[in-house]
Amino acid sequence: MRALWNGAVLAESGETLVVEGNHYFPPDAVRREYLRDSDEHTVCGWKGRASYYDVVVDGRANAAAAWYYPTPKEAAAQIAGYVAFWHGVKVEP
Repeated sequence: MRALWNGAVLAESGETLVVEGNHYFPPDAVRREYLRDSDEHTVCGWKGRASYYDVVVDGRANAAAAWYYPTPKEAAAQIAGYVAFWHGVKVEP
């Protein structure tokens, strides 16, 4: 799977984890140079507290377009540190 936005490959892996229809990329498959910490957080009842990244490519920012669970609840422990994308980021094979 690949995550693409603004002409850049943000992440690529053959070993994503699919949770609720979203592909979560392993931490080492994500190109961190395109991610900037965001102050945004949300809470999922069964996964826990999500943190967000802004995606920045060629000076163009996509606010809170990536998220991850740094310390998920036990039911979602397998996605700890994995990164998922939305807000116009294409995730495709």
